[in-house]
Amino acid sequence: MTQKLHPALIAFTALVFVFLVGPLVIVVGAALSDTTYLTFPPQGLSLRWFENIFAIDAFRRTILTSLQIGFLATFIALVIGIPAAYALNRYRIALPGWLSTLFVLPVLVPELVLGFSLLKNLATQMHAPIFISLVLGHSLLVLPYVVRVISASLASFDFSVEEAAVSLGSSPLKTFFTILLPNVRSGVIAAFILAFITSINDVSISIFLTGPGLSTLPIQLLAHMEQFFDPTVASVSVLLMVLTVAVMAIV
Repeated sequence: MTQKLHPALIAFTALVFVFLVGPLVIVVGAALSDTTYLTFPPQGLSLRWFENIFAIDAFRRTILTSLQIGFLATFIALVIGIPAAYALNRYRIALPGWLSTLFVLPVLVPELVLGFSLLKNLATQMHAPIFISLVLGHSLLVLPYVVRVISASLASFDFSVEEAAVSLGSSPLKTFFTILLPNVRSGVIAAFILAFITSINDVSISIFLTGPGLSTLPIQLLAHMEQFFDPTVASVSVLLMVLTVAVMAIV
């Protein structure tokens, strides 16, 4: 017997859907507008503002920089986070309880505080190059997400399978790559997507670590908004949304 949904529940669900999707529709509409200022609904349709993104040298440079930083930061976070998540789950009884909390601290600390701390220590005291500072800062930012997501996958993994492989003559390193990693592949992929998207869209840490001649796309977008109010801003936002969806689809 099919149970009918209450009309109020349907209406509430529709309102939540509109609340979530509405801003995206407005941004896309503004990006396609033919006017020289942000407006919705669009006054005519045009792709000129998408072309304008690649016509501006600063946007071209920052898109490439953001992609480089995103991939490098995600790679570093995975290299650190996968062994850390493995140790936290494999030896959870032997390791102290506070160790797992240590990997969550970058999330618990406000990003503005974290960004200022990185500026003070990396850029001011250690005189690290801007690009290196950004990569390290983003790695620190996305590391908790990597550890948590992969830990969730390892929570259901039966470590007796690993022990059986070792008892049959497989080396621990070979067992790690041929037995354990394939079983948590979905967690690694999810961690990659979440870390990369978080890095590519970060503002709070990047705004402290960028400097003359080197910036990320979100920071360049803020700088552009201070001088112009054209639909290029909306076009960049749509480009970021498309990039996010593309990464999820490809990975």
